[in-house]
Amino acid sequence: MKILEKITLIIYSNIMLILSVVLCLLVFGWLDIGLVGNIVTKIIVGETSGKILLGVSVAFILLSIKCIFFDTTSREQIKERQGVLLENESGKLMISKETIENLVNSVALNFQSAEDVITKVELDKENNVKVFVNLIVNEEAIIKDLSANLQAKIKEKIKTATDLEVKEVNITVKKVAPTEKETE
Repeated sequence: MKILEKITLIIYSNIMLILSVVLCLLVFGWLDIGLVGNIVTKIIVGETSGKILLGVSVAFILLSIKCIFFDTTSREQIKERQGVLLENESGKLMISKETIENLVNSVALNFQSAEDVITKVELDKENNVKVFVNLIVNEEAIIKDLSANLQAKIKEKIKTATDLEVKEVNITVKKVAPTEKETE
């Protein structure tokens, strides 16, 4: 959110708070409606205060129209949500986060001790990749070795397939699944 929008939202919120408190005080009878009417009349009828009130009202109307009808999401934010846009002399290539997540899942599920995997990918402005992997492993897994091998393989696979630098591969072992015993 831009600074102007933040300031406007703060001012608008304060005005709404004051109006709400005054209305509550009027409903409960703790504030005289004649007094409030006189104050409002003086503000509206006064030459300087009337012009200020009109300017503020027009500004709020324009900002309200902007917020209702125009999306404030920047192209950069949209790009970050979608994936990585790579360009060369032949054209453009969009690699989605989902594609990178599928690469990570395929690498992880190739390990025998990995039972299930859930992946989340984050991209920074320099197109560096952060990978978050949640694993369910079987009870025969050597977690330390598995995570080290998995981190190396994920970095290698993403670099080979997409030419992107992997900044981090963070692995969380959520559960150790017992192996099913064979029934004889």
